[in-house]
Amino acid sequence: MSLERPVAPDPYAFLPAVGSFTVTSTDVTDGAQLPMSAVHDSAGGKNTSPRLTWSGFPEGTRGFVVTCFDPDAPIPGGFWHWIAVNLPASVTELSAGAGADDASLPGDAFHVRNDFTTRAFGGAAPPQGDQPHRYYFVVHAVDVDALEVDENASAAVVSFNLAFHTLARAIITPTYQH
Repeated sequence: MSLERPVAPDPYAFLPAVGSFTVTSTDVTDGAQLPMSAVHDSAGGKNTSPRLTWSGFPEGTRGFVVTCFDPDAPIPGGFWHWIAVNLPASVTELSAGAGADDASLPGDAFHVRNDFTTRAFGGAAPPQGDQPHRYYFVVHAVDVDALEVDENASAAVVSFNLAFHTLARAIITPTYQH
């Protein structure tokens, strides 16, 4: 069954313009199908966050936030898969599996709840037969050491704070359909 609907726009096109930098991965490729390692276990995958490495962020960067968002979920607000907050500016890589609920993030970084309601990475799990979904893995370079949020903040509250503190974004957008 296909949920025939228009493709959602780029969610970052609605936010204030900021600079960009580079994010790469040995696990996921921009525009290519996600590997089963990054698919949710409910959909037969391993539910493992991909390795991400970033460079070229602007001078004045004081920290990072890493997110994964699916704007193509069949709900009005899209679906948050991962939110890692307050990564130190000295960190330029998260290893595969850094999104696990028992993973130790560097410094004072922490996860907030995704839309699966876990404080961890939740892999792709679009409805069977739905259109391809895009997964925006984004590294946000921020102008503060720490966003003023705690582990109980929602993805929306983190996003709201990012709108005021993001200097630049690095984006890689793989897809998934099953």
